[in-house]
Amino acid sequence: MSFAGSLVALVTPMQPDGAIDLKAWARLLDFHLANGSSGIVVGGTSGESATLREAELRELLLAACKQLRGRLPVIAGGGTSSTAGTVERVAWLSELPIDGLLLVTPAYNRPTQEGLYLHFAAAAGAARKPVLLYNVPSRTAVDMKPATVERLAAVAGIVGLKEAVPDASRIRELVDATPKGFAILSGDDATARAAIACGARGVISVTANVAPRAMSDMVAAALAGDAEGGQRIDARLAGLHRELFIEPNPIPVKWTLSEMGLIGPALRLPLTALAPAHQPPVRAAAHAAGLLLK
Repeated sequence: MSFAGSLVALVTPMQPDGAIDLKAWARLLDFHLANGSSGIVVGGTSGESATLREAELRELLLAACKQLRGRLPVIAGGGTSSTAGTVERVAWLSELPIDGLLLVTPAYNRPTQEGLYLHFAAAAGAARKPVLLYNVPSRTAVDMKPATVERLAAVAGIVGLKEAVPDASRIRELVDATPKGFAILSGDDATARAAIACGARGVISVTANVAPRAMSDMVAAALAGDAEGGQRIDARLAGLHRELFIEPNPIPVKWTLSEMGLIGPALRLPLTALAPAHQPPVRAAAHAAGLLLK
């Protein structure tokens, strides 16, 4: 399985009481099938992974695999802050008909680089699906350095990295440090195009939740070396890249999807609804990108 293009870090639609909304889930999956997404990540940060129960994650993944029938890769968010917990999770996730695992660096406990290496090596040893690492220091309070990624790229089963540090020099260093077949993916929408110019193979995107076709077209242009075409599309998306983070993700993107009529507005505490003061700039960014809101 090759991971490339515009993959979406999919939100988890919920009922007003917080239960998973499987009808809205089916609508989202059809939306991405019809609009060019290259794959979906289920139960990642944008999917409110910190509040999902394991039974809910399983239900979402099985529903996605059944509906998509191999037409899009399905990647499961499987990382936890405990190595033992992550090993247990990837073991049962590997029994599902998914295409890969996305494992975030352990949050809160701030491991050393050696600790990160040992954590991911243990997880990869338990996995029977390809593993993508995920580095997002703004969320986890730990930054996995390129030298550690280079070591992990030699571990069987680890096939790529989602890198959310918005720095072109970091992407270049990672591309240079890892084997040719190792997939470096941007985890930052605003700098994804620049990351591709530096050798990244695509993006795992928040913006693609609401603008999948435009993100897919932008990434395709960038990968084809069409700098002008990629820049032209990205310019229309720049407001979304910015305003979808006006409050912590996925608050703004779930509000936008609700205004598009694709899901309801519900989130789980401790996340709360998008503040009224922040709704006009998000709406303006959506309109600039050509999205139709209520």
